[in-house]
Amino acid sequence: MSLPKEPRQLMINLMYLVLTAMLALNVSAEVMNAFKTIDDSLVKTNTITDKALDEQQKQLDVLLAEEAKKDFRPLGEGIKEIRTASKEFTDYVESIKDQLIDAAGDKNGSHDDGDYLYAEDPLKKMIRGKKNKDVTTRMLVEEGMGDDLETKVGEARQKFIETYRAILSKPENAKTFGFRTKAGKVDTKAIEAKISAMEANIALDIDQNWAEISEGKTSWADFRFRQMPLISVLPLLTKFQTDAKNAEAFAVGDLSGLVGGKEIVFNKFFPVINARKAYVIKGEKFEADISLGAYSSDIPPENIKLTVDGARKSVGKDGVAKYSVQTSSTGKKTIKLTATVTNPLTGEVSSSAQDFEYEVGVRSANVSADKMNVMYIGVPNPISVTAAGVSSNELKVNCSGCDLKKSAQGKYIATVSKPGDITVNVSGGGLPNTPYKFRVKRIPDPVARLGKKADGSMGNGEFKAQRGVIPWLDNFDFEAKCKIDGFTLTRVPKRQDPIQNANRGGTFDAKSQRLVGAAKPGDTYYFENVKARCPGDAAGRKINTMVFKIK
Repeated sequence: MSLPKEPRQLMINLMYLVLTAMLALNVSAEVMNAFKTIDDSLVKTNTITDKALDEQQKQLDVLLAEEAKKDFRPLGEGIKEIRTASKEFTDYVESIKDQLIDAAGDKNGSHDDGDYLYAEDPLKKMIRGKKNKDVTTRMLVEEGMGDDLETKVGEARQKFIETYRAILSKPENAKTFGFRTKAGKVDTKAIEAKISAMEANIALDIDQNWAEISEGKTSWADFRFRQMPLISVLPLLTKFQTDAKNAEAFAVGDLSGLVGGKEIVFNKFFPVINARKAYVIKGEKFEADISLGAYSSDIPPENIKLTVDGARKSVGKDGVAKYSVQTSSTGKKTIKLTATVTNPLTGEVSSSAQDFEYEVGVRSANVSADKMNVMYIGVPNPISVTAAGVSSNELKVNCSGCDLKKSAQGKYIATVSKPGDITVNVSGGGLPNTPYKFRVKRIPDPVARLGKKADGSMGNGEFKAQRGVIPWLDNFDFEAKCKIDGFTLTRVPKRQDPIQNANRGGTFDAKSQRLVGAAKPGDTYYFENVKARCPGDAAGRKINTMVFKIK
């Protein structure tokens, strides 16, 4: 697909590339606010575009109602069809966003204030499940919602093109709209050139080279959404809505021009800043492209005045101004943007202002054990590694005293073999070597039980139904199973001498079965010298003794 010509579409595409690059980084939770800023900006852009298009269609309807313009009325019907297709697609994407936000929020089946933190404060409002990766993976990848989105994107794109083609290709329309050769025939070459221009300006599409860079992902949805935090998925979805709005705006503006629609006044302009990073490291440059957020491509650069903190910036032919500043201190920074536009059609001057925030930090890293603050011998120990301001490609993670293997982006599995301390070291990308110490322990002692009881009284029938001693790991977060090496079983019949058997393993052997089968009310049974072996144990460990009174 060729590069679109509209300054606004170029800005949106650049913003999308920046967002994709940010997703490749292991960033701290604070940086997630940058994704919200981008999503809010895209939503605002879509709202302004909708209002401008509504005004344009209203004035176009008035124009087409004139008797002199009756031959152009098929354009109005085509524009309505394109706008309907755009609304159906954006509503569909909005429903996906609503479902994701609710599934990661209060799960009441509706996207409402209960899905947000600080819902009453617009400045602090944040979705509850912003870090949730399970919901996005389950719904978009495993349940097929992402595959359906991929299909809908293709269908919406094709709908725009087919509708546009149908309007221009009808012979009776083509001649009315001015597509005639000198001989008076339909100028098919001119029509095809216009349709090709339409296709080139529709950014709504699926990146076709995803399989080449996906590192073995089985589908586009798997590549784009698996293990992605919800806060980073929302701008991706909003970007599809923005692309659809851009296609709608291009088609409406282009078709309106055929009937004199370019006389319609557009007066909604606003400044947009497209930062390469919303979070920069102290000492690095903060760089951004500043442009005019409007859907019209007919505004010449000399009619656009963009300022940053009062200083005017040179606007290029693409409507974009470059801005950079060297950062020297940490914390939140605010840039004041203003845009003044002279409408080339009416001479009317419109102005708007907007503040943009970015944050300057220092490189840092964090390593945490996912299940407990210690590591255990004999089981895989999952750990998470995050590093602010360091590319995942440059991040280096190793371990002293353990075997460390990468399992996913930012995820590792540590295997330890002896008690003591181990050290996980994180470095790279300008981050000095940073050590994180963890304690290493044996798996805690299991509790020996008959059924679900560790001692006490037991009915005669219940006792005889038991088949052996079971080791239970209570309140242990890891997937681990211990086994019984052996135990000594002693039956003390009422007013008789005790009978004893050394049982090997956890299941009752033949002699133990006879002792258990002989149980009568008043008997006492002792399970002593119980030894269990857990993962990582070289030999069995002695655990609790059990005493049962038969009733």
